[in-house]
Amino acid sequence: MKEAVRAKELDQKERIGNFDEVIQGYTEDQAVEEASRCLQCKNPVCVEGCPVGIDIKTFIKQVQDRDYKGAYLTIREKNNFPSICGRVCPAEYQCSKTCVLTKKDEPFASENAINIHFLERFIGDYGARESITSGSKDKRLTMYKVAVVGSGPAGICCAGELAREGVKVIIYETLHKMGGVLQYGIPSFRLPRDVLDYEIDSLKSMGVEFKPNYIIGKIKTLNDLLEEGFDAVFLGLGAGTPSFLDVEGENLCNVYSANEFLTRVNLMNAYKFPEFHTPVNVGHHMIVIGGGNVTIDSARVALRLQKLNNIEPNTTIVYRRTELEMPARRLEIEHAKEEGIKFELLVQPIEFIGNKDGYVKKIKSLRCELGESDQSGRRRPSPIEGSEFELDCDVAVIAIGLSANQVLTSLTPELKVDKYKDIIVNAETMETSVSHIYAGGDIVGGEGTVIEAMGMAKRAAKSIVKYLNGR
Repeated sequence: MKEAVRAKELDQKERIGNFDEVIQGYTEDQAVEEASRCLQCKNPVCVEGCPVGIDIKTFIKQVQDRDYKGAYLTIREKNNFPSICGRVCPAEYQCSKTCVLTKKDEPFASENAINIHFLERFIGDYGARESITSGSKDKRLTMYKVAVVGSGPAGICCAGELAREGVKVIIYETLHKMGGVLQYGIPSFRLPRDVLDYEIDSLKSMGVEFKPNYIIGKIKTLNDLLEEGFDAVFLGLGAGTPSFLDVEGENLCNVYSANEFLTRVNLMNAYKFPEFHTPVNVGHHMIVIGGGNVTIDSARVALRLQKLNNIEPNTTIVYRRTELEMPARRLEIEHAKEEGIKFELLVQPIEFIGNKDGYVKKIKSLRCELGESDQSGRRRPSPIEGSEFELDCDVAVIAIGLSANQVLTSLTPELKVDKYKDIIVNAETMETSVSHIYAGGDIVGGEGTVIEAMGMAKRAAKSIVKYLNGR
């Protein structure tokens, strides 16, 4: 078996001085070479690892045969945004992990597993470059209109599915740009904005209407939408409320939530201040707390900000477990290391220490050791008594997770939520406790991946279409 084909990447010394995309993607020959490593298994278990069930075996065979249009149409049967998912999906925990070239019970995909996501990206970019469409608009449901609240992965996926059926769709978005977490949460060095803009523009060409700067729950209620004549509503509200450590000193200046930190940079272009109006503070000792993809994104952004501000790069990730338990993508962890980000593992912050002016200067922490596994299957960290130590820190970013956006749900008591304030749905239809109101994405079941959000959105769209066809 030949070794996996690695996509070309920007040199680490070059890339930390800008926000250009790090992974350059496959050339045509590289894509065909990587696709040719696929064994074309009789039972393609890789499909089971894809939350939307892309026919991976077929599209890879089409790449082998250089039938790129065919491959694009195969992927689009199940995935509306292959260019996006090929860049941000955690393939090592999903499709590539289930590839037969990964040994059973491995925690993530082996280096020999087929790089399905890179092939998906290659085909997605080909489809965009060649302006391939996946079929004409259906005219059957043009008399109906559906409101979509939120323009993140779930919202735009649901909108695309409905628009293809001829349904009139209006997307309401709180922010001034479309894309939700794809826009404000993921840095352009992982997801270039022209890729995202292309997908948004594709929806516009299908007749989807966008209303930015529009907070459903403030400007209009859910009932207002129904009274205006929308036949159904899809809620892709996302998880926009940051979690904090709940330790002393957390309110000091220069302690950011990852949500604010990344929004300032990714959405408001703070790295180009004062060309753009929103600033972000940059320190000599920047520490990011957490272990997921948002942590890695925040740390790599912090390092670039230091470099762009002529500060010697010095960014550290603090995580209370080991690297093995980090839920972040393996490739992003690797990139972070290449770029010079330091890791303080098995460390739990217990206090932020500030100066007389109220600015954070140090983080007091405890060393940890791992104990028994918890509900997540990861070994639980236990602080070691008497192991206190301090880290220099003049900017801290807390990236330990997000919880439900409650702007709308708190004003709509008939919409049932669970103890985490996530919306409760029928898992099969994605319908909420209110008739003809559906939901999906991070507002259902908490933070997940882009492709998981899209999977829920597709189920909801299917239910909405079934409902509309029955009217």
